[in-house]
Amino acid sequence: MVREVCLSAALLFFVASPCLADSPAGSSATAADAQSIFNGENLEGWSGDERLWSVRDGVIHGETTEENKAKGNTFLIWQGGRTTDFELQLSFRCNATNNSGIQYRSKHNTAKGAPNGWSLKGYQHEIRNEVDLPNVSGFIYGEGLNRGRICLVGEKAVQTDGKKKVLGSLITQDEFKQLFRLNEWNEVRIVAKGRHIQHYLNGRLILDFTDSPEQALLDGVLGLQLHAGKAMWAEYKDIRFRSL
Repeated sequence: MVREVCLSAALLFFVASPCLADSPAGSSATAADAQSIFNGENLEGWSGDERLWSVRDGVIHGETTEENKAKGNTFLIWQGGRTTDFELQLSFRCNATNNSGIQYRSKHNTAKGAPNGWSLKGYQHEIRNEVDLPNVSGFIYGEGLNRGRICLVGEKAVQTDGKKKVLGSLITQDEFKQLFRLNEWNEVRIVAKGRHIQHYLNGRLILDFTDSPEQALLDGVLGLQLHAGKAMWAEYKDIRFRSL
């Protein structure tokens, strides 16, 4: 009888457990079965401008200076896979003089003046060291897409007939200020399945967006951005990826 009760409880737990990709609290489980795509020692498996990207103290370090500038927005591009339906987790920190980004479902930008094959266009998870909405980390920017800020932090939204419709609010200004770790490491989780995209910050869902069938990007490469303009630095670590 005891054995039957235990088996029944185990089956109930299995059936009731949510899918990892739909669960805001799924980070620890993801860490166990995702692929680490940065070895912490060098940039093997990545391609970028060697003047600007390096590994320092076990993290990816990208930096521009007045003497060593980026020739347009430039990216460190992962060579090991595609971002079709996927889940990505990483930690970032950056300074406040400029912004960075996580580029996904992106294509190489071959337009005239694009920097040496390291220019991308597609969805971008904005990276900033700011706490005042809407200029914060986490919104979707259409890099090279002529769509600007596609979906803002806090929005649950859908794109239909060329227009964005906001269905609800996910986080307030005060809540974001409490959630974001200014000048420190922050954890990002991106989940994309079909036209549906979710961005998490430090374990909390901050953006939920469904793009239109006409405009949705469904595949492409992954990259980390250094922005042209003011001198800046950005760092990334604990980068884990899995296809869904």
